[in-house]
Amino acid sequence: MTYLPSIPGGSLFDILVQYPQFSDPLHVFLENLLREDGPFSPGEREMIASYVSGVNECNFCCNTHTGVAEALGTPQGLVGDLLKDIEGADIADNMKPILRYVRKLTQAPASVGQADVDAILEQGWQEDAVVFANLICGAFNLFNRWVEGLGVDADTNYVRATIKQLLAEGYLGVNDMVAKIRQHKKL
Repeated sequence: MTYLPSIPGGSLFDILVQYPQFSDPLHVFLENLLREDGPFSPGEREMIASYVSGVNECNFCCNTHTGVAEALGTPQGLVGDLLKDIEGADIADNMKPILRYVRKLTQAPASVGQADVDAILEQGWQEDAVVFANLICGAFNLFNRWVEGLGVDADTNYVRATIKQLLAEGYLGVNDMVAKIRQHKKL
């Protein structure tokens, strides 16, 4: 379902098909951010994305990216535990300041300060970890608002299909599917 009259009963994919000028570059960005070389594993990046989405109460993104994170090695149930209590969750200590940082950046961005970045660096991370965490957080705040603001719901079957798609073909595969659908509609 969406709130858009032109896409009644539609899904996020239907929105992506209708607005490829926005979705295509964003998926290229996500492929680079979440799958290319970086300080975090792809599973850790997906876990950060799902955590941010959970903080935002965006069920579609949280459920989808939790499923991808778990398929990539994040322990089942960890994201839910983190959303309840970062400090008590069974996660490496060096990830805790990363998650505190993205939570603060999501909930009160103007309150982020040097101490938040220093806490990450003091755990042995390099500056690129701060940049990646920041960009993952920002990207998913954008996507969460896109999904929630347009009324995309977290239908279980659609979430499962999205997880399967992202695992099989990554974020660029979304663009390929959008292009095929748009081409088919032109025929």
